[in-house]
Amino acid sequence: MRLLILLIFALCPSLFAAKPNILFLFADDQRYDTLGCAGHPIVQTPTIDRLAAEGVRFSNAHVTTAVCWVSRAVVLTGQWVRTHAKRDAMPQVLPESLSTMFPEVLRQAGYRTGHFGKWHMIAPPGFKPEEHYDEYEAVTRNPYFKTMPDGSKRHETDIVCDKGIEFIKSQPKDKPFCLNLWFNAAHAEDNDHRPGIGLYPWPPSVDGLYEDRSIPPPRLGDAAIFDAHPQFLKDSINRERFFWGYDTPEKYETNVRAYYRMISGIDKGISRVLAALKEAGLADNTIIVYSADNGYYLGDRGFQGKWSHYEESLRVPMVVYDPRLPKERRGKVCDDLVLNADLAPTFLDWAGAKRPEGYEGRSLSTLIEGKGSDKPWRTHFFCEHVDLAPTLTWEGIRDQRYVYARYFDQQPAYEFLHDLQTDRDQLKNLATDPAHAETLKKMRELCDAEMNARGGALLPMDQRGSKKPAKGKAKAKVAK
Repeated sequence: MRLLILLIFALCPSLFAAKPNILFLFADDQRYDTLGCAGHPIVQTPTIDRLAAEGVRFSNAHVTTAVCWVSRAVVLTGQWVRTHAKRDAMPQVLPESLSTMFPEVLRQAGYRTGHFGKWHMIAPPGFKPEEHYDEYEAVTRNPYFKTMPDGSKRHETDIVCDKGIEFIKSQPKDKPFCLNLWFNAAHAEDNDHRPGIGLYPWPPSVDGLYEDRSIPPPRLGDAAIFDAHPQFLKDSINRERFFWGYDTPEKYETNVRAYYRMISGIDKGISRVLAALKEAGLADNTIIVYSADNGYYLGDRGFQGKWSHYEESLRVPMVVYDPRLPKERRGKVCDDLVLNADLAPTFLDWAGAKRPEGYEGRSLSTLIEGKGSDKPWRTHFFCEHVDLAPTLTWEGIRDQRYVYARYFDQQPAYEFLHDLQTDRDQLKNLATDPAHAETLKKMRELCDAEMNARGGALLPMDQRGSKKPAKGKAKAKVAK
């Protein structure tokens, strides 16, 4: 039997090459426009730009919930938080949803799986992520610079890439892999508010980058834009964090330069990982995905952070490079509405693995390969935020033209309606405009239908058991 297997390998290598490797690169708090390939005039991301030039960039990618731990759970489970969370312990993930998370399904399909970097998902008591991967190591921030065995300091971004390179070098030739490299960058260092290297500590590989560049003020930074918000958003954590880093022009420039360096530091780390792929002879059969867990305000609207319904919060970068694509499909920019919930079904589609019934996203493969129909691939999506009550709990609908959101824990519920066709920056709230009453009614009904399809309204606040995840508590070996 052993000789027969070896003979099959020798005579039919294409049978085993059919399953591609998957490299999933995931940034933190990176807004959709902070890539060179997305047209940013300052941020340098040549490695990711090359992937986009030879792959597909999704210009209209969004997350269903704009917060780190929920977005990562959505990616892993292929389900909206309203579907996968325990009703009386929001947003803790249900065990049945974790049983079909994509690394587990791929592992059962014969893939070698690895995860290095940020985990940050609220799992049920006793859940151990390391048991669901062949190799797993949580690499946290707080602080970003870790002390190595020889006493030197190394940045979290570089450590995650180091671990990924070790994984690639040890990859068996006769088995496909799925490797998650999930960065903590460009998340702020919440416990250190010193401008620049304190709040946004960058890797040494990008020391001095952008020091000669003037940083323009936030495009939506006019005080009148902030003043137009309802009081509960003015009092939210988005405004609180604005004073950590953006409340003076000097602090703003220093911190935004540092934030850009963190993104460029990820790009430089990725270049090392891709070089290792090539050296190992795996580059020609490895699909590479780059995205982020949520957007980031960067001072726009008088905010820092995410959590709310605006475009800067929900919209993220997404690039897919598939070396198997024909030349005529490379370098495309796709403006269809795609979601983080689509990634898990896409990975399983590439692997030829059976899709679990509970997955709610769609495979992106038809868009990447150009096999979609003339109809819109997705006309709208349900978006929500279920934590940080009562200020930032909301649910809504985003379609190709309108954005609807209702902050349901406000008394009474507070609604937004934006027309992206006439007001791309979402500066006008049309929810109380009689001329848009019919549109408001339609969006409310659509929101209700999507919400009810996922279990309906949340329990009253005192019955949800909402909590933030403990920081640095991943139950696995953690790089210090």
